[in-house]
Amino acid sequence: MGDNWKSLAINYVDAGYEVHLIDQRNHGRSFHSDDFSYDRMVSDLKVYADSKKIAQFDIIGHSMGGKTAMLFAVTYPEMINKLIVVDIAPKQYPQHHQDILKGLSSLDFNTIQNRNDADEQLKKYLSSMEIRQFLLKNLYRTEDNRFALRINLPALIKNIEEVGKPLPAGSVFEGDTLYMSGERSGYIDEIDKTLLIPQHFPNADFVTIKNSGHWIHAENPREFFKATIQFLSK
Repeated sequence: MGDNWKSLAINYVDAGYEVHLIDQRNHGRSFHSDDFSYDRMVSDLKVYADSKKIAQFDIIGHSMGGKTAMLFAVTYPEMINKLIVVDIAPKQYPQHHQDILKGLSSLDFNTIQNRNDADEQLKKYLSSMEIRQFLLKNLYRTEDNRFALRINLPALIKNIEEVGKPLPAGSVFEGDTLYMSGERSGYIDEIDKTLLIPQHFPNADFVTIKNSGHWIHAENPREFFKATIQFLSK
């Protein structure tokens, strides 16, 4: 959801950019739907851009958002100036977020009175405080003053196979592209960099951000911003 990028967005604005923070379907304040796929999310983004009369833009996407950004770029290359893909490759990924899904599904909102309560429950499944804090941004209070999750968890669990799908074979974006990897992350490997990614993105550059895992922009925002702003402004 767009709120995950709020602090960095302020930095981009200070650098002179107009920034749009997107809540993808089933996330943040966007609508919930059982119809969930990358094609649908690309269509959502196209509708959004057209509604704002944005003909061309730079795009940054992390993980699932990175796959959405990749598919958008190969589908509407005329609309993308520069593409930044954060810690995800255009390949098939097996299910690997079971602990996160189990942890979020286990939250007992009948007993949760504050964020610390939710964190204590989530701690049983996730040891990383940074990742727990990242996920708990989904918490909000309902009209009856109970906690709930903004994310449409049942739809994501139902469509989990969709999240791991690869970029379609033969799809190409020839514009400037930056692939960012976390130093402690294994989402992008050397074969991806040398063989797979150049097939789809022949003008791709690569950067590894130190002291970070998969959630680079949350774990090392300073170095993340430095690398992205250098790429966007060159």
